Amino acid sequence: MSMLPLARYRIVDFGTAWAGAMVGQLLADMGAEVIRVESREKLDGIRLGWPGKGQPPDPELNTHFHGLNRNKLSITANMKTPEGLALIKDLVRQSDVVYDNFTPGVLERTGLDYESLRKIKADIISLSLPSAGKYGPYKDIRSYASTLGALAGIEGMVGYPGGRVLALGFAFADANGGIHGAMAIVLALLHRDRTGEGQMIDLSQWEATTSLLGELAMDYTMNGRDSSPPGNTHLTLAPHGNYPCKGADDWVSIAVDTEAEWKGLCKAMGNPAWISQAKFSDKFGRLKNREALDKHIGAWTKKFGHCEITEILQKAGVAAAPLFNFDDLYTDRHYAKRRLWVKTRHPRTGEEPVYGIPWKLSATPGRIRKPAPLLGSANKYIYNELLGLSRKDIARLVEAKALY
Repeated sequence: MSMLPLARYRIVDFGTAWAGAMVGQLLADMGAEVIRVESREKLDGIRLGWPGKGQPPDPELNTHFHGLNRNKLSITANMKTPEGLALIKDLVRQSDVVYDNFTPGVLERTGLDYESLRKIKADIISLSLPSAGKYGPYKDIRSYASTLGALAGIEGMVGYPGGRVLALGFAFADANGGIHGAMAIVLALLHRDRTGEGQMIDLSQWEATTSLLGELAMDYTMNGRDSSPPGNTHLTLAPHGNYPCKGADDWVSIAVDTEAEWKGLCKAMGNPAWISQAKFSDKFGRLKNREALDKHIGAWTKKFGHCEITEILQKAGVAAAPLFNFDDLYTDRHYAKRRLWVKTRHPRTGEEPVYGIPWKLSATPGRIRKPAPLLGSANKYIYNELLGLSRKDIARLVEAKALY
């Protein structure tokens, strides 16, 4: 079995919630030894959220936590004590990366700011993933993904034309921030391998989310136009949208760009008489009359199931896909073949699915090697084996409440 591409790197993970956890999850999937530093006094929120119907809060039962923290190790330490902080500094000395998604100042107050980390290990890489970056007038704001999405403008783009803003309805900015953070660390490791230099990465989740709206920002800058929710429409494609199918709430997504694709759609529909109308004869006309066009197409798609119509259209060279609900995500044969879901066996919850690895690298594939860790389950490995503490040392630290 080939060596995982990040197997020689050790990462100290102070990440919380979705964004912070996802940074380490992506790196751990590719082989990095990612060590979560946790506290029994203040648990990560997703360790406690949604344990299951009728069950009391339990830090080991959250399946969302399990997906985001597979392949990781967990240690517990009380960094409010000098001894506990010294342990973490010893761990940093043997690591390559330290990262967090705290509000600016949290790690600085504990003595783990970048300049302090450099004194411990000169080539350390430090990533901070705060809401608005480490400096600037808004650096101290606290946020969740939904407020970040609103600040960035992406939430305001979800809705139907002329209607109220509906917003995304899920924590998109968290996942986006986590992906940006993981890629920034990979690039910093590449730079260090080439030059021997570590670095501090200041990554604003707000700015990372805003970067996805480049076209809209340029439209305002160059043309003075404020953007508004476009619904399922597209600036240059028609038809483009979600169309009703035979099921109770089944839909198919269809997008047509070129004249060849339009002819493919017309052929799939049996070349109905309405396609010969002048207003549908070219792309400009179809864009201008998109509402009438959508009604005709919707009347046709209603005759078929969403997977059935997808197959018909794809065979005709038309971009189409069924809109899936959660059941579909688990049962679709394409997703099964691509291992969208991977089964793991957690020591407390037993066999459960976690989302798989989205990229498929032929020479250095990632791998889900183990389930999410129980709280503090790597204490013996890290403190005894890696840091070389004796039983007497451990007993003394427990008595000093540095370890628990």
